[in-house]
Amino acid sequence: MQLGNFQLKTISGGRFCVDGGTMFSVVPKALWSKVFPADDQNNIPQATNCVLVQSGNRNVLIDTGYGSKMSDKQRKNFVAEDGDPLLASLQAAGISVEEIDTVILSHLHFDHAGGATRRTDDGQLELTFPKAEYIAQRREWVTATAGFPELQAAYPQDNLGPLEQAGQLRLIDGNVEIVPGIRSIVTGGHTEGHSALVIESEGETAVFLADICPTSRHLPASWCMSYDVDLLQVRRVKPELLGQIADNGWWALFDHDPDHAAAKLRRHEKRNFTVTETLAEL
Repeated sequence: MQLGNFQLKTISGGRFCVDGGTMFSVVPKALWSKVFPADDQNNIPQATNCVLVQSGNRNVLIDTGYGSKMSDKQRKNFVAEDGDPLLASLQAAGISVEEIDTVILSHLHFDHAGGATRRTDDGQLELTFPKAEYIAQRREWVTATAGFPELQAAYPQDNLGPLEQAGQLRLIDGNVEIVPGIRSIVTGGHTEGHSALVIESEGETAVFLADICPTSRHLPASWCMSYDVDLLQVRRVKPELLGQIADNGWWALFDHDPDHAAAKLRRHEKRNFTVTETLAEL
């Protein structure tokens, strides 16, 4: 996708499957299964549509998928791809790990930050992108590294520790411009420090929604995930952000949608918002 002076590309951080009920929380299966049919295990497919933003000689990667460090048991449970799908997708796009200048993490859950690090052949942890500056919200980082036992599965520390140890981590506070043309909007809701990323160039705009609205099936205000730590906040901020996108003709970028990486939206009287145009990938 050409967005002003930016070139945007979908970089897969790996496909996987997850229980449909967890993706739609209190929404009855009789409703969500009409738009997202589940298999006989009640699983639905999920993508990790990371975004590569290119401008001149700068390469910015938004999110990193689940990476290559999951155990065999975890891969089986999530029906996750083998190998390192993030690096395979980057290679297919003609980009090496050394060419990534900046990695922006919308939040630090394992399926968004897992690809930030990898293990060497002798089992040592290293940064996946050795020359990149890694960006995260300070509030998210504090929660993710606090050692809360109930969050251990969501925030594996081998995804995070090496970033700080290498001195390549920059923590930001709130709604700020991260690099020219890309700024953060702290939404909260999914996690306390969760951010959407606004990409702007030459009057054109796209918004990486991350998990405030993970798929095009989550457009209704009340359709939230069981993973959301603050359902009320999601139900407040999601329609506000989607309204801005619809009213201004911006692109909505979906991280977990297996069919649509991007969409244009319009307001809908009964369903809050509906899709008018889609792109399978950027």
